[in-house]
Amino acid sequence: MLFEDFDLDSRLLDSLKAMGHKTPTTVQQQTIPMAMEQRDILARAPTGTGKTASFLLPALQHLIDFPRRFEGQARVLVLTPTRELASQIHRYACHLATDLGLNIVTITGGVPYAPQEEALAGNIDILIATPGRLMEYLDKKKFDATEVDILVIDEADRMLDMGFSSVVQAIAIEAQGRKQNMLFSATLEGGGVERFARDLLNDPLTVDVEAPRSEKAKIHQWIHLADNKEHKFELLCNILRQEQVKRAIVFVKTRDVVASLEGQLLKANIPCAFMRGDMEQKKRFQALGRFTKGEVNVLLATDVAARGIDIDDITHVINYDMPRSADTYVHRIGRTGRAGAKGTAISLAEAHDMRIVGKIERYIELPLKRRIIEELRPKHKEAKPPGKKKVKASDTKKSSKKFKKKKK
Repeated sequence: MLFEDFDLDSRLLDSLKAMGHKTPTTVQQQTIPMAMEQRDILARAPTGTGKTASFLLPALQHLIDFPRRFEGQARVLVLTPTRELASQIHRYACHLATDLGLNIVTITGGVPYAPQEEALAGNIDILIATPGRLMEYLDKKKFDATEVDILVIDEADRMLDMGFSSVVQAIAIEAQGRKQNMLFSATLEGGGVERFARDLLNDPLTVDVEAPRSEKAKIHQWIHLADNKEHKFELLCNILRQEQVKRAIVFVKTRDVVASLEGQLLKANIPCAFMRGDMEQKKRFQALGRFTKGEVNVLLATDVAARGIDIDDITHVINYDMPRSADTYVHRIGRTGRAGAKGTAISLAEAHDMRIVGKIERYIELPLKRRIIEELRPKHKEAKPPGKKKVKASDTKKSSKKFKKKKK
């Protein structure tokens, strides 16, 4: 299938060609035709499979097919959980809409209010926003959602994780005249996203796309066992100094670890940038800029800070701290192996991490290989996660006798 097989405007096809997009991905093939018929969409697809074009192309085609007569507020509203992701969607939308003469605006937290209020006072065709800041403008009556035709919720699972459920629903209520809703998510685990979707979508087409086997194989995953923190840091330095590590994201659990690890790596002559959830927007973009421009090839990040990072040429994801959940692991490693490239995901696991390692292996239905760096061979055997205690038959009888005595 080719993009020409969709009923897209020639200007959109020209933009796709200029961007080097020749054939639609699986999720695009399944969603774009039905989205262009204004069906509501509930789509799950792994990170890096082309979800952004799946909602932007039908939205842009709608604006072409039904041009507005008068200037006004946004007709397409895209809600996304993070500033970085909003910025990336904005750039992508601007590239696709190169010759369409549309006004595409971004509204996010962490930046001054005045320029955003000025933008909201003018004509807007597509608005890409984080829910918290947009809700502020709704409350102040600086934004009116009544002209929204299409509502898109991107990274819905992360939106829920960050506690935006009620805010998104409030914004949706304000956009009462919407003709179409699209909700995209990397996971549908736990039922939270599905409940979210029931409140927002009308008879949606459900698309559940697994990454093709060939794409799954592109991310090579393995574990190095670490005896302690010192051993783990030595393993990290060894890996980062390897020639094949061209650009790596190192994930840690907390912002405090980010700060201390940055100092340790600088002492070890390994330049790095870092992103923490509490950073000012300007500093976040500066850190990401140093990383994307190649000034440093290592980026330290917490899960919160890394949401929305979408860079095609990340060769390695390193879990310095193991994630708290299996689906977070999937989100992390999805930062590598993108756009047809191969990627590597390496986890550094101490004894206390083995429980989550087991959960991850069951979740991805794949055993994580254990590898050894010879000069840093672990001194201890692999720790086994604690299992459920078996109840002895004698203990059962004793408890039964006690219960009978109490009953008497």
